[in-house]
Amino acid sequence: MGMNGSTMLEPLRQGLPPIDPAGAAGSASCALPARYEAVRGARQFTRTTLSRWELDDRFDDVALVVSELVTNALRHALPADTPREPQDPPVRLHLMRWTSRLVCAVRDPSHSGPTAREAGEDGAAESGRGLFLVESFSDTWGWHPLAGSLHGKVVWALFQLRTD
Repeated sequence: MGMNGSTMLEPLRQGLPPIDPAGAAGSASCALPARYEAVRGARQFTRTTLSRWELDDRFDDVALVVSELVTNALRHALPADTPREPQDPPVRLHLMRWTSRLVCAVRDPSHSGPTAREAGEDGAAESGRGLFLVESFSDTWGWHPLAGSLHGKVVWALFQLRTD
């Protein structure tokens, strides 16, 4: 788990359906550079982590959601024309696994919440479909601002896991 991974669990629990913290089976975190090439790195990190957790069968759906969440963070939370200070918090990807749930969360320094496309908007437009895809491929998703020493927000998506 990355340095801030454990700090992420508590705020996520506040925004998710109740999950027994003792049931956490694993977590992993990585910092992502403020470049679009980071999306590829996020997918690779996801593949490696899911493989280690023996969840390879969930890779396609989870990787699509991770790609959209990271792309949104880079596009909307870190606009190219905004000057960045070296101490600004990076975009971070967090993957957390419980027995029956997997959470993908992307933290970024913006306090502005994501805006989902309205049902009547042009479905042919390339931009703005990311959250529609997140909603379609995950079981639920949400976001909330961070508090305390962490600044910005976290956008998360939850996947139910089979408990065969």
